[in-house]
Amino acid sequence: MSITVLKPGLLSTFQDLGRTGSQHVGVPVCGAMDLKAHRLANLLAGNDADHASLEITLTGPTLRFEAPACFAMTGANLQPTLNGNPVAGYRPLIARAGDVLAFGAAPPDTGVRAYLAVHGGYALTPVLGSTSTYVRGGFGGHAGRALAKGDVIGLHASLPTAPESLSELAQALWQIRVYVPSALSGRTRDYLRLLPGVHWDEFTPESQHDLLHAEFRISTQSDRMGYRLEGPPLAMTTPRQILSEATGYGTIQVPSGGEAIVLMADRQSTGGYPKIAQVISVDLPDLAQRRPGQSVRFASIELDEAQRLDGEREEAFTQLQEALAPLRALLRT
Repeated sequence: MSITVLKPGLLSTFQDLGRTGSQHVGVPVCGAMDLKAHRLANLLAGNDADHASLEITLTGPTLRFEAPACFAMTGANLQPTLNGNPVAGYRPLIARAGDVLAFGAAPPDTGVRAYLAVHGGYALTPVLGSTSTYVRGGFGGHAGRALAKGDVIGLHASLPTAPESLSELAQALWQIRVYVPSALSGRTRDYLRLLPGVHWDEFTPESQHDLLHAEFRISTQSDRMGYRLEGPPLAMTTPRQILSEATGYGTIQVPSGGEAIVLMADRQSTGGYPKIAQVISVDLPDLAQRRPGQSVRFASIELDEAQRLDGEREEAFTQLQEALAPLRALLRT
């Protein structure tokens, strides 16, 4: 049971919820950039959220299923086709042995990352408790790198091989109505919401105003480690050296040059730049789907409201998991 990579795409890596518990020894968390889409893909494939999905960036791969499998795609619409025919995202689908799943390029001004999950998960070897790929370190995922032509990726779960049984399963899965709660929708926000960082009060009033009112642009010097923002320079009232501290996904650091950097999934484990703000967790998937050259604006939010939104999202995931119980039952038979 496996998938063969016919074309690798631009950057296709396996990611899960992240490699937690090792930052104290300098190992980044990694994990899916768009955790919401990653979790949705796994739920729709009948998995728990901690299974790895294939994170596909900008231009997708071409994959051949060597055995029957149930799969689901979420995130950006990279124009997927199965044997040349368009297929839908955000629902469980069946591939038969020999079927070819291909992805195109992300259209302009749309999301840039799609997620592919397969029922039962991919056969990957965990490193420090995670199967996330850390390309810079050369470990995790498949051989510690992005997919390459000719790679063969094992699958954990098997499905019936008889054509009649597969057709019945595919039809039964198609009849399942999938309603994604509004709290899990992929709509793009006009403003990403911020909480003040630990050094907020040390920045000049002008810098605080600019962060919340000016337009910034994602630099071409951006990747899974961090998004550099081009815009008004941000400055501290009295610049000073700061001891390195643990970093978080969505933390906005400001180096001495004043060009803000939003730390992303592959962020370093510690950082000594001042932290002016923090993008709230429910808006990080929106940021993760933006590409270099796109603009971004920020707005402030109260901590209580940010926590309420986070709670609503988790409740929506719980509701969706319960609603998909018939899907999981079908895949167990």
